[in-house]
Amino acid sequence: MIATAFLPDSPWGNRSRYYYVQAKLRSDPLYHGVLQALPTDALPVLDLGCGLGLLGHVMRLQGRAQGYVGVDLDAGKIHHAHHALQRAGLVDARVDPLDLRRPLPAHCGHVAVLDVLHYLDAPSQTLLLRAAAARVAAGGRLLLRTPLDTGDGRDRTTRLTDRLGWLSGWMRTRPRHYPRPEALTEILVEAGLEVERPRALHGRTPFNSWLLVAHLAPG
Repeated sequence: MIATAFLPDSPWGNRSRYYYVQAKLRSDPLYHGVLQALPTDALPVLDLGCGLGLLGHVMRLQGRAQGYVGVDLDAGKIHHAHHALQRAGLVDARVDPLDLRRPLPAHCGHVAVLDVLHYLDAPSQTLLLRAAAARVAAGGRLLLRTPLDTGDGRDRTTRLTDRLGWLSGWMRTRPRHYPRPEALTEILVEAGLEVERPRALHGRTPFNSWLLVAHLAPG
C-alpha cells in the first residue's frame, strides 16, 4: 500500500522507487523496530535524514496520528517524498530539504535519526546528536539506528555496501565515520538523556544495524 504512492504518474515512467520501497519494507525491520520504541502519544516526530519519508507513511498505516516532519539533504528524494505524501493523502506530515550540518528546525517531541549518522564525520555527529537531544520533549525519545564500529563481518559488509551506494549515486555523500556505541552513549548522557543498551536491528539483512533509544525524563 505504501509503495503505490511512489508509482510514476505515467504507466511508462520509472518504477525504481516503487520497487525500492517494496523491497525496503519487506526486508528491513527498521520501521517495525522504531514503532515498537515510539510511544503512542501526541508528541510530534522529527525525522532527521528522512530519505523518502517512509517513517511518516508507516506511522499512518499503523494508526499513528502524531505530526511528522522529515528533513534530508537530498533534494531529489525530498521532491519524491513530498509527492508521495500528497498522493497518499497524509495530513499533518511534511518533508523539507535540509543539510543536517546546518541548524535544525524548531521542534519539541520525539526525534528519529535513522541510517544517516555515519555519513557525518565524528565532530558533526556530536553536534547533530546534541541538537537532536535538545529537541526531545519531556517524556519523549530519541530513536537512533546506525551501523556501529564492531570490526566483524557485518561491519565490513556494511562499509562496502555504503561505499557502493555513494559511488552509484543513490547516496549524496560518502560514509565518513562509524561510531562506537560507548561514544554515542556518552554524548547523549551528557546531553541529559537516559540511554538504553543498543540492540541489533538488522533482521534478515546482512548489515550491521543497531537501534539505540534515549529518553528525556518527564518534567
